[in-house]
Amino acid sequence: MNIVVLDGHPLNPGDLDWEPMGELGGLRVYDRSSPQEVLERSLGAQIALTNKCSFDRATIEALADLRYIGVLATGYNVVDLEAARRKGIVVTNIPAYSTPSVAQHVFALLLELCGAIGIHDRSVKMGNWSSCPDFSYTLRELTELQGLNLGLIGYGNIGNAVARIARAFGMEVLVHTRTPGPDREGLDFVDLESLLRRSDVISLHCPLTEDTRGLIGPESLALMKKSAILINTGRGPLVDETALARALNEGRIAGAGLDVLSSEPPFAENPLLRARNCIITPHIAWASRAARQRLMDIAVENVRGFIEGKVQNQVN
Repeated sequence: MNIVVLDGHPLNPGDLDWEPMGELGGLRVYDRSSPQEVLERSLGAQIALTNKCSFDRATIEALADLRYIGVLATGYNVVDLEAARRKGIVVTNIPAYSTPSVAQHVFALLLELCGAIGIHDRSVKMGNWSSCPDFSYTLRELTELQGLNLGLIGYGNIGNAVARIARAFGMEVLVHTRTPGPDREGLDFVDLESLLRRSDVISLHCPLTEDTRGLIGPESLALMKKSAILINTGRGPLVDETALARALNEGRIAGAGLDVLSSEPPFAENPLLRARNCIITPHIAWASRAARQRLMDIAVENVRGFIEGKVQNQVN
């Protein structure tokens, strides 16, 4: 089997090992591939691995040898599943590899917004504490999490992990999901409007569909508390970015912590890059070494299973 990795750098910037994958066949690894390079680099490969490189219908139909596409992520919208199915090409993904890291990042963003750690660290290092007449000072209001309502939109593996951490902080958890369960201590399943109105913090963990695209837009933002914080580690297009930037700048919500945007890398004119009380990280919630090692391990096992006729994590 000939194996090609088209955009391996995000998974392995140099601290992991491709050798276990290489033991399964002839392996070529490219750090990055432009859309124009995907077809050429995939020619002759039976197995192609991709994170964000697209396999559309034309590309799939042009690759006579291709038998397997492994997506090095949980989302698999980069592959035309129907075109792959028609050609008998197996498509797999990597589920549930990043749950602990993403849940941790949710609270990294939230704690920065509530505790202003970075702002105060920079202030101290500029000499402001050394010249302060008091033993302590604050540059903005600090927020305690205990007793606040955390609203989760979506309640899969990551939402569940976030809920457990929230309860450890003493927060009450509200959940809106397509498949609500029974309420239990510290967990209350509610409709979307109730969640938006009651939550002090809202964290997005639902899939991106035509129904959820722009879920947080002008109408949703108008229902939220002025003191509310929005966290998005899910998908950028869940949020209407222009509407969110306007709500932040006008003080209609208190802050936002975002790890994803509608376009990645973002366009320079994205209004959230200059919005008030908005923290943005470059889609790194998934990228701890531990999570990437799990992703690599599962990717290897997916390929091994395909070669041995024991396909796992197939999405088509």
